[in-house]
Amino acid sequence: MPHAPKSQDADEQDEQDEQDEQPESHKGERRRGAVQDIPVGNRLLAALPSKEYLQLLPSLESFDPPHQYVYYEPNKPITHVYFPISGVASLLMMGKKGEAVEVGTVGNEGMVGIPVFLGQNATPGQALMQVPGTVLRMPVALFRRQVMETRGSRLEVLLQYYTHALMVQMAQSVACNRLHTVEQRAARWLLTTRDRVGGPTFPLTQEFLAQMLGVRRASVNEVASRLQEDGLITYTRGVISILDPEGMETRACACYRIIRDEFDRMLARL
Repeated sequence: MPHAPKSQDADEQDEQDEQDEQPESHKGERRRGAVQDIPVGNRLLAALPSKEYLQLLPSLESFDPPHQYVYYEPNKPITHVYFPISGVASLLMMGKKGEAVEVGTVGNEGMVGIPVFLGQNATPGQALMQVPGTVLRMPVALFRRQVMETRGSRLEVLLQYYTHALMVQMAQSVACNRLHTVEQRAARWLLTTRDRVGGPTFPLTQEFLAQMLGVRRASVNEVASRLQEDGLITYTRGVISILDPEGMETRACACYRIIRDEFDRMLARL
């Protein structure tokens, strides 16, 4: 659960406000749950000049969402934006009967709540926590006042880069769902999640993967069994490990590399 806000004298940061360099991490006061002396793991925030980051810091709150925590619901007001430090969020589109298909994922390279950045209060989609981790969250009202109403901020520019990369991911996912086999799509999904997590092992159930791909669980079971028999993955008690990323990429469709290359270009500009 988020920590309770703690009052601090805003002047404590004055001597640091003159720093405009872009270090790999920032240190700040423990405010609204922001953890003191822990490097910022979100790559958008870590790329900000120190002065801009310190201006945002009082509005950021450290939060550890539980598994499948819902960041926002379809067509309901979005209350916060989230900057993942660890873990992965899924972006879903919903059917009339409540069925969901994943159209994108967000890790520490991005932000959950891009509809707010685009001037919207709500969206037909849903965002939920796929792989548990830690996020920094900011109320929408503060985000709009500090970021969107301050034109030309570095964060605004970085979010423009990120929004484009996210749009490429979503568009490519649509093509992938139409053109490629369940095995190709599953391999792409597993590799992308590995990239977002930053490691080869993460929690995953076959039921959840089937939901994300929009296929039957039996189809995912068949694919997982083949990949495991071929020595590409291990799957035990809801935890998957990718043993051979290069081999997995040969089983994935070209969509994986297209999406990864686009995010690599985006991250190179940070």
